[in-house]
Amino acid sequence: MKPLVFVHGFMGGSAQWDSIRPHLEDGFDLVTLDLPGFGKNHAMPCINRIEGFADWVIAALKDKGIGQYDLLGHSMGGMIAQEVARRDAQAVDRLVLYATGAIGVVPGRFETMAQSKARAIADGPRATARRISATWFLHYEKAPAYPACASLAELASLDAILAGLDAMQAWSGQDRLRLIEQKTRVIWGEGDRTYNLDQIRLLWTEIPDASLAVLPGCAHAAHMEKPRLFCDILQDALM
Repeated sequence: MKPLVFVHGFMGGSAQWDSIRPHLEDGFDLVTLDLPGFGKNHAMPCINRIEGFADWVIAALKDKGIGQYDLLGHSMGGMIAQEVARRDAQAVDRLVLYATGAIGVVPGRFETMAQSKARAIADGPRATARRISATWFLHYEKAPAYPACASLAELASLDAILAGLDAMQAWSGQDRLRLIEQKTRVIWGEGDRTYNLDQIRLLWTEIPDASLAVLPGCAHAAHMEKPRLFCDILQDALM
């Protein structure tokens, strides 16, 4: 089976894919990475550039002996995936850009990057992790998957949080979307408070071979809110 590589987003980690793993393991060789500063790699030195994260992902896959692969990136991980798809174009077969965008400052986000940085410094990493991860769900802290998601986010240090925000704020892939050669599926939850429809439409219309799937009744963490529907859409994209 061809590997399917998952790149998580800001304050995420490989554990965030646990809810969909049972639906996919029979058909895919799943490779779930933990970016430096987050998840299982929270103690690693932080990276503060999207391009640097992309280079790390490519090197990590080569270390694992992975050649041809499909690639999914979520949120900040979707920015990283866009860079990987361009830099490692011959190795990436299908691309899935999930709840993400091509403009790193994230226009229309529930708060600006500058506000997130100021609040992270004032409130500390744990409170920041719990507050921001709540926004990823349609029903905030009441979502069944919120506690596990918040616990994973809490692994990020203040340095990792600030580095991740800096990485996104300094990056834009808008002018390079037409260089993405892979067949691409864009996935978005209609209640997403982080990436608005304008960002999603930009990916869908500017990437030459892109299709769009919108999940109703969920937000930024649609794969945790509607895992079966998400997996059906993902499997369709990779057929």
